[in-house]
Amino acid sequence: MNDRRRFLKSAALGTAAAALSPLAEAARPVAKTRAPAGVVRVVSTWDFGIAANQAAWAILSQDGHSLDAVEAGARVPEADIRNHSVGLGGYPDRDGHVTLDASIMDSDANCGGVACLEDIEHAVSVARLVMEKTPHVLLVGDGARQFALSQGFKQRNLLTPAADKAWHEWLKTSHYQPEINSEVRDYGAGVPIDKDNHDTIGILALDAHGKLAGACTTSGAAWKLHGRVGDSPIIGAGLYVDGEIGAATSTGMGEEVIRNAGSFLVVELMRQGRSPTEACKEAVLRVLHKHPSTACKTQVAFLAMNKAGEAGGYAIQRGFSYAVCDAKNQSALIPSASVFPA
Repeated sequence: MNDRRRFLKSAALGTAAAALSPLAEAARPVAKTRAPAGVVRVVSTWDFGIAANQAAWAILSQDGHSLDAVEAGARVPEADIRNHSVGLGGYPDRDGHVTLDASIMDSDANCGGVACLEDIEHAVSVARLVMEKTPHVLLVGDGARQFALSQGFKQRNLLTPAADKAWHEWLKTSHYQPEINSEVRDYGAGVPIDKDNHDTIGILALDAHGKLAGACTTSGAAWKLHGRVGDSPIIGAGLYVDGEIGAATSTGMGEEVIRNAGSFLVVELMRQGRSPTEACKEAVLRVLHKHPSTACKTQVAFLAMNKAGEAGGYAIQRGFSYAVCDAKNQSALIPSASVFPA
């Protein structure tokens, strides 16, 4: 019996070793696309991604690195007081606190994030320093703020007069019902229809060195419970980058994305050979399949770019758009396909 056990154990170890061998690695399904020389591109979620892309492109077009580009791009909506879903000017939680979530990741799986960060304007830059200056991936709450202050960030009140007014209006009813989209654009008239909920800037870049990077930042759901954290700062949920395959980010109701490790799923589907659009669609359908009673009433969307610079997105509901910027087109805004067209 002991000999049989030793034999079975030895066989199991041999199988495991074979699975890790270069031949077994080569046999695994991977995306077949590789970046042609000179492909440089940045993509980001929603129409405010156009301005984010411009800041990223200023770096990419000068042979800069994708990690610097996505950080610079994400900082644009973070500083825009007109944007009530990201950074300064974001709508607060139901107790009046503006709390920020952000993450950043490079092609070598280096990553960092902050969650429930208060009083610091550029959460994405704090996330990058978590990645570069600490042995950790995620810092939260007061610890994240203390770290930011120790790194030279200035403390400021993020609750703008407009956001404070909107919060006091909400307090009259205290009704919490997330909108499907924080902004729905009429693509015929080009007129944005403002909503009171939230959304996220997710940005992905491929530089001239063939390196991918991504960032994701948000002030989260308006009127959320204090301490609520969505998918944006969670690696594998709101953002995931694999330098050999591609990158993905998400937007919409974070709880549904977290339940399905959404961005990681998109990248793994690209690893199996799906195009970015196909991978995003399959991930969206997975969200609907796993939690149909809730997911069909909200918005979840994914945006992805593979190693070749091909980009695509898909959403549950109509209204999601993503911005694309490269040498040929500096400000393309693409309405995404969706499961429910209206």
